[in-house]
Amino acid sequence: MKIIDAKIIDNLLSTHATADPARVDSVLDKARALQRLSLEETAVLMAADDAASTEKIFDTAADVKNTVYGRRVVLFAPLYISNRCMNNCSYCGFKTDNTAIKRISLTCNQIDEQVKYLLSRGHKRILMVTGEAASVNGKANIDYYTESIAAIYAAKVGPHAIKRVNINCAPLNTVNEFKKLKAAGIGTYQLFQETYHDATYRSVHLSGPKGDPDKRLDAIDLAFEAGIDDVGLGVLYGLYDYKFETLALMQHIEHLENKFNIGPHTISVPRIEPAEGADFTNNIPHAVSDQDFARLIAILRLAVPYTGLILSTRETAQARDRLINLGVSQISAESCTSPGGYGHEDTTNTQFELGDHRTLDQIIGSLISQKLLPSFCAACYRMDRTGENFMEMAKPGTIKGKCQLNGLVTLKEYIDDFASDEVKESGYKLIDEFAEHLDENTRQVLDNFFTHIAQGTRDEYV
Repeated sequence: MKIIDAKIIDNLLSTHATADPARVDSVLDKARALQRLSLEETAVLMAADDAASTEKIFDTAADVKNTVYGRRVVLFAPLYISNRCMNNCSYCGFKTDNTAIKRISLTCNQIDEQVKYLLSRGHKRILMVTGEAASVNGKANIDYYTESIAAIYAAKVGPHAIKRVNINCAPLNTVNEFKKLKAAGIGTYQLFQETYHDATYRSVHLSGPKGDPDKRLDAIDLAFEAGIDDVGLGVLYGLYDYKFETLALMQHIEHLENKFNIGPHTISVPRIEPAEGADFTNNIPHAVSDQDFARLIAILRLAVPYTGLILSTRETAQARDRLINLGVSQISAESCTSPGGYGHEDTTNTQFELGDHRTLDQIIGSLISQKLLPSFCAACYRMDRTGENFMEMAKPGTIKGKCQLNGLVTLKEYIDDFASDEVKESGYKLIDEFAEHLDENTRQVLDNFFTHIAQGTRDEYV
């Protein structure tokens, strides 16, 4: 597998098999200064699994997250538009030889219906997800994707529309296809390597184009070359040793920074979950314990402090409430992994089982109870704060002010238009608490936005 040097990783894991408390403290000092950690420094933290070191890692990760992004947590919903797939991935419910599910590819009208349902719940950000098919509804993949993106943006419910569409799809074939994706108005192109361990990769991808691990690695480079400067990486934890996977992910990040001077905009950390028709339902090869999972999330926050960490609804409500405080900055909410499933209580044709079944309103209420700021902001994409421009503000932590202001505006809109009475009460109190700590100029800007919201204006931002 190109880019990934397994010998270097194995040597680091062997060299740092046990923790050196003094070295751990030194690495944490560097992380607290918002400097990206090296591969070896990340390995030092991976070895520090004693109770005292773990507590230090958790505390530092929380501090770093709050320094860079503040208390805000961005919310989004996945929208699965097709489960047709040529790949036979042993861990996935969409794998081609799974005859237990019905294959569905949504039309533009069906996408419009799904988006309007999400808008009526208060959602404003969508991650569009699709399987890898030779063609869909008689169209080339790229044409189906861009048509679907246009349908998402066209959907309206009163004054409400989707602010930003990110996409998780299989590698496109050419730079020109990625340019078409960018021209369609996407925010982030998300592509998970699943596992960076070569032998494991080839053993779990049994057939189909996904069987080539280098094609997936190359796809991220092609996206950058096409001008898509916000990309999302990810590992499916449980396929191989989590320490190896995390260091390999860091190698991939180093490659991107060396070649493009930009790291990933987001990193996702899904764990394998059962799926109808998939393998590993009862025997996950390298299951990651809850404590190790918490540690790797905190270590990733420290290793790449500028990067958004995404936690999906694979995890339980209790786990997500805990992990949000260890460095997670984005979460999915009220998810459905079946194409066309929103509003229809469809528990079939899903990619995997969900762990958090709370409504968007319940999740927002939970965030508010923890004094966290729920946010639907997408201002950075609209203000060209992407790629290097975003990194220039994220690395020193100066993006936090804009994140907080825009988050307060989007929360006020949600509370006014969608929230339950209980969330309204607690939400308005939280807004007041945040507003009390703003400087005079920022408070005036916020008050102006709130006046406009009261007059019916929606979707203002800085």
